[in-house]
Amino acid sequence: MASAASSLAASIASKTKTEKKKKKQHFVSQKVKLFRASDPLLSVLMWGVNHSINELRHIQIPVMLMPDDFKANSKIKVDNHLFNKENMPSHFKFKEYCPLVFRNLRERFSIDDQEYQNSLTRRAPIPSDAQGRSGARFHTSHNKRYVIKIITSEDVAEMHNILKKYHQYIVECHGNTLLPQFLGMYRLTVDGDETYMIVTRNVFSHRLPVYKKYDLKGSTVAREASDKEKTKELPTYKDNDFINDGQKICIDDENKKMFLEKLKNDVEFLAQLKLMDYSLLVGIHDVERGEQEQPEEESEDNDAGEEEGTESDGGATGSPPDSPSNTLDSNRPLGPGEFDPIIDVYAIKSHENAPKKEIYFMAVIDILTPYDAKKKAAHAAKTVKHGAGAEISTVNPEQYSKRFYDFITTILS
Repeated sequence: MASAASSLAASIASKTKTEKKKKKQHFVSQKVKLFRASDPLLSVLMWGVNHSINELRHIQIPVMLMPDDFKANSKIKVDNHLFNKENMPSHFKFKEYCPLVFRNLRERFSIDDQEYQNSLTRRAPIPSDAQGRSGARFHTSHNKRYVIKIITSEDVAEMHNILKKYHQYIVECHGNTLLPQFLGMYRLTVDGDETYMIVTRNVFSHRLPVYKKYDLKGSTVAREASDKEKTKELPTYKDNDFINDGQKICIDDENKKMFLEKLKNDVEFLAQLKLMDYSLLVGIHDVERGEQEQPEEESEDNDAGEEEGTESDGGATGSPPDSPSNTLDSNRPLGPGEFDPIIDVYAIKSHENAPKKEIYFMAVIDILTPYDAKKKAAHAAKTVKHGAGAEISTVNPEQYSKRFYDFITTILS
């Protein structure tokens, strides 16, 4: 009897040891995921997005969003972060604004959280030489599907001001809009410095390169690319450049009708919110040129992917075979000038009689400028300088939206 009891005790002890060992192994494997970025701020963003999406998985999706969800935030403070210290600061804070609202928006824009997480955390975001309003800095996710923009605290405040109405608008139009698709907003604190970031869907394609880019406001005063801008690999040209180039957007009647309908609804909504100074971002892909350059680019991408895989082969950064990130890319291969409308939501093909076979990527950007006292003062100053009839950019929101829409109708053919 004693020997039976002792063998049972030994069996329990052995089992407990094995369980402890298993738990320990599981704990170590969770820590393998590294967030390698040359900029510590980007490592913190990767860490924070990864943490945030993992936490959201444990929160049930509510039947409907409540008013408090539009004021909510989640915060985490990390001290003495010793793991992966080559890339991560030892002290940092990460704050996500309105997590349930942005999760709901991602769902309405048909973006899977697992895919969003992989895009922003599997490899470091890539810096862009493009600059936004007031010199704002950009990055794109490693797979070029998302844009990460550094914004100001005033932009964060304005985003909070419009978020409830923006969400309602997206619900009503079923996500069928040319407006920015806002997917997440964060505050990162490193060494006492606060940095605000917002993530949107990339207007341009992740696979069809853009060869010409325009930022159009429907204004002609001081609206041309600077000499410095023109030295860039992909300069951002403006309204006067577009007119002087004799550029046209050649799309068929059906696409034109759908595009203008969306644009009209969008600018009317922005005017109601007293927003202005936004632009239509236009990117043009030349199909013939893309066909000539494509094979070389594809082989470069494959090489880069293999190197990255061997470097970060820790087991935790991969995704299971049935995860959404894998099923999204498992469709048939796309040919030259072809795109997946579920991913490249802003893409439109040129019509059959166009002088060149092109793909256009067009969306409204930079919508967070309210018509406040500063804009009113700028309008008065520019009116004095250029005259009352001049096409200046700082007019009131109703005038701005009408002039913007009218100009865009003239560039479509």
